[in-house]
Amino acid sequence: MQEARRRDVRRAINLVGAAWLILIGWAASAAVAEAGTAIGSGQSQALPLSEVVLYTSGVGYFQRDGTVDGRGYVELRFKTDRINDLLKSLVVQDLDGGQIAAVTYESRDPITKTLKTFSVDLTSNLSLGDLLTRIRGEQIEVATPSLLRGVIVGVEKKKEKVGDKEVVEVEYLNLMAADGLRSVPLAQVQRVQIVSEQLKAELQQALEVLASSHDTQKKGVRLEFDGQGKRRVRVAYIDEAPVWKTSYRLALSEAARPFLQGWAIVENTTDDDWENVRLSLISGRPISFTMDLYEPLYIKRPVVVSELYEALRPPVYDQDMGGERDRALGELKAEMPAPSRAPEVQAMRKAAPPAPAPAAVRLQQGVTAAAQTVDAGELFQYTIKAPLTLPRQKSALIPIVNGEVEGTKLSIYNSRVNARYPLNGFRLKNSTALHLLQGPITVFDGGIYAGDARIADLPPGQERLISYALDLKTEVETQAPAEQVDVVAAALRKGTLVVTRKAVEEKTYNLANRDTKRKTVLIEHPFRADWTLAAPTAATERTRDLYRFLVPVEAGGKAQLRVREERQIKQTVVLSDSASAFAIYLEEKQVSAKVKDALKRLIALRDQVDQAAAQRSNLEQRVKEITAEQGRIRENMGKLAQNSELYARYVTKLGQQETEIETLRKEIQAKKAAEDGQRRALNDYLMGLELD
Repeated sequence: MQEARRRDVRRAINLVGAAWLILIGWAASAAVAEAGTAIGSGQSQALPLSEVVLYTSGVGYFQRDGTVDGRGYVELRFKTDRINDLLKSLVVQDLDGGQIAAVTYESRDPITKTLKTFSVDLTSNLSLGDLLTRIRGEQIEVATPSLLRGVIVGVEKKKEKVGDKEVVEVEYLNLMAADGLRSVPLAQVQRVQIVSEQLKAELQQALEVLASSHDTQKKGVRLEFDGQGKRRVRVAYIDEAPVWKTSYRLALSEAARPFLQGWAIVENTTDDDWENVRLSLISGRPISFTMDLYEPLYIKRPVVVSELYEALRPPVYDQDMGGERDRALGELKAEMPAPSRAPEVQAMRKAAPPAPAPAAVRLQQGVTAAAQTVDAGELFQYTIKAPLTLPRQKSALIPIVNGEVEGTKLSIYNSRVNARYPLNGFRLKNSTALHLLQGPITVFDGGIYAGDARIADLPPGQERLISYALDLKTEVETQAPAEQVDVVAAALRKGTLVVTRKAVEEKTYNLANRDTKRKTVLIEHPFRADWTLAAPTAATERTRDLYRFLVPVEAGGKAQLRVREERQIKQTVVLSDSASAFAIYLEEKQVSAKVKDALKRLIALRDQVDQAAAQRSNLEQRVKEITAEQGRIRENMGKLAQNSELYARYVTKLGQQETEIETLRKEIQAKKAAEDGQRRALNDYLMGLELD
């Protein structure tokens, strides 16, 4: 008996899960059937990818072109995190008289919020008993296996004893049947059928939402077109894409003009194969950002209580709240002959050119630029001439530049880069019609690999320096003596001596060329805005942070560049201070005779004031000494008899001292008056000084 009871309990648990699966299976099959009916309302059309435009800001423009016949729709699928870009940029066109009926997409409302809108709340994982409890009052048909129809009263749980000690909890479904209340163990239920068609539809929709939440990778976007006959349609949008990149090869030769070859690196990371796609590459940095337009936004609204139930509250109002410089300097360009016009090159061209080495690289052979250029507003566009086929998750190198350019070979020295040797460099002028995007440059000199360089964005007609190797045949030594500071001028301005000093810094570059050919070395020297270039009087060119000087060095020869910079320093000295603070300027040669005479007069007046002050101070010190001695005498007199001889002597001395003190005080007053007069004379003289 006990074993039979345990089997019934296990069977009950299994049947609960089975019944719930049966119910879900029924609802899901109904959902599929309804979706199939909806799809049949129009004609699905294919819309292949026809054009791709890649930018250097991390996005791409994707265009799809195709045809529709009558009323039709296009179904596209996008990764969930790309929907925001689609909603921000989608452009849909029916080009032959039709109309865009609708653009619909799957909502991204939080799943729990959506599920709570249905009559049957499936936000939690429900057992069959929980589900039946939530639809209390509904009429259902239960197979036990016999059919029983009734209205759900509720589901109750009863504890039943199994064996001697084991107790289990069993659920019973209580129904109001035609013949009265019936209580059915859920363990005996094999199938549940909801009678209400409306409730079944609600449950079906809730299950559809649950099923759609499982696909978090991609979402469908449906575009519906309405019109007559066959028509051309277009869909375009912006989507995230890898930044397209460039790499260059530069061939240098003593006998020919420089040759530049550029390749664009593009990557197809989309889920579509690009087949005969028109490809364009945009050089520029358009502003691009993402904004969450896919996630539904809900505003928290205030709860307004009817005046019938709550009195008005007094409002509270907020308190009023009233209550380096990038100067455009023209660059100084040195007149440098182009390599093709140099005398040694002319001589080489007259002679038979030497045969290239076996491993020489010849960029001119076998490659043709596949891009046409066009201005695209403020940007620059490379349009690939022939349609491109590139499978998904594949990359490609596309030649976009292939032709001669202008430039000059030189050596570039910067002590912060290398203190001893300059770098082999090249002044590249973009003589093409293309905007050259930043990227690496592999340099071939004389047909062999010479080094790597980097270049920033280079518009047509502009120049950039590149360096690609250490020039071990040229050596540079720098010498920089200590800064020198001299007085260059002094002026008197109403009690103040204004001294102008000139600080001078000099740096010498000694160059040695150990090569068998002439070199041109470009010296880079730091630019400081508060210093003025004194020698040379002008640099070859100036950047935001550097002066540049071209220095030619003959083969096996030496050269020197001395850069002198100056800075003026203003210093003020208050002349009412001690004379020693400004007397030193009497020895400066650059101080004018008028200023020196005025300084001498100031020193004399200042000495008179100091002498008067010293005399007054001596008299005041004598008064202090007498006053101290009188204190000693009075202390001694307190210990003597008044009729003693010593007492009488003290009395006489005190009288003499009082007389002396009176005389000293009169002299102090006179000296103070004289000192004040001399000080006024000094101040009046100071305030009247205006000398250069």
